[in-house]
Amino acid sequence: MFKQRLRPSWLILAVLLTGHVLAQPVFVSPLDMPAVPSSQAIHAPINALAQAGGRLIAAGQRGHILYSDDSTTWVQAQVPVSSDLTAVMFPTPHQGWAVGHEGVVLHSSDAGKTWSKQLDGRQIAALMLKHYGHPANPEDPQAQRLKQDAELFAEQGADKPLLDVWFADERTGFVIGAFNLILRTEDGGQSWTPWQDRVDNPRSMHLYGLHPAAGTLFMVAEQGLVLKLDATRQRFVKVPLPYEGTLFGVLGDDQLVLVYGLRGNALRSLDGGASWSTVTTGTEAGISSGLVAADGTLLLASQSGQLLRSTDRGATFRRVALDSVAPNFAVAAVADGAVALAGLGGVRVQSLQQNKKVGEL
Repeated sequence: MFKQRLRPSWLILAVLLTGHVLAQPVFVSPLDMPAVPSSQAIHAPINALAQAGGRLIAAGQRGHILYSDDSTTWVQAQVPVSSDLTAVMFPTPHQGWAVGHEGVVLHSSDAGKTWSKQLDGRQIAALMLKHYGHPANPEDPQAQRLKQDAELFAEQGADKPLLDVWFADERTGFVIGAFNLILRTEDGGQSWTPWQDRVDNPRSMHLYGLHPAAGTLFMVAEQGLVLKLDATRQRFVKVPLPYEGTLFGVLGDDQLVLVYGLRGNALRSLDGGASWSTVTTGTEAGISSGLVAADGTLLLASQSGQLLRSTDRGATFRRVALDSVAPNFAVAAVADGAVALAGLGGVRVQSLQQNKKVGEL
């Protein structure tokens, strides 16, 4: 009789426990969750800026992408993921790409109004296994390493961020990221080819930035690693650099190459990377972004909120007096001699003419 009286209690407990388990929140990957519309999106952290013709595009956390035609009024774009976004680039006024965490690659064909997902970390893992999983020469040490990297990538899931994107036109481009992750497309992102075997990066350093300079494409990474594209060999070859700190970005013109990174460090070359000179930037903060303006002025933005300007092709820099200071993650040129600065509090626009502020968003 005692057992008969206990049985209902156990049944109730089982039901309660089952209900408790069913009530637990279910994890949904940011890759499967569209960005949530928010009136505060422009005031959230913004990691990247780009110009799409006369339109300014801003990309940031939780899949937020916004666009503005006057640098003042912003509209949130439709984005199919809520992954944090790290870089955005428009090679034409209408065609653009954005990349971010979970290996996501997004594409827009309407100047940033709407976006579609072309690639993510799960698909990248499958591509890597297909490309490197069955080497023609299994005894080759590099082939073995690439095979192991591909297997590890697949095992760990879509956790590798993409950190930069660059397109030469609406068809040919690269995306790069953590642990030597690099892929190339020649059809506008419809298909992608892993390029890890085409980079002089045997220690799999994180690849942070790439940009054309001195007639080719340069790429920068951890521990002072600088690479440039050898178009004939179709390979990124190492460029000797007298600096071993992490580099975040590169900019330049037809002759100049300037790389920048941690603790205010920057170096420049006027001979395609054959020789380098150290640049005194006047800051000890990490330099997160830079650009070459239409008039040849160089601008560097620091993580402590400074904006540095050079009018002598990077030989010297001076600070720009700003009306408000906040950590900078990105800088982009806008109309009327102004720049947009993006960071933790969103986007603010600053005039470079007599340091007069245009507006703050």
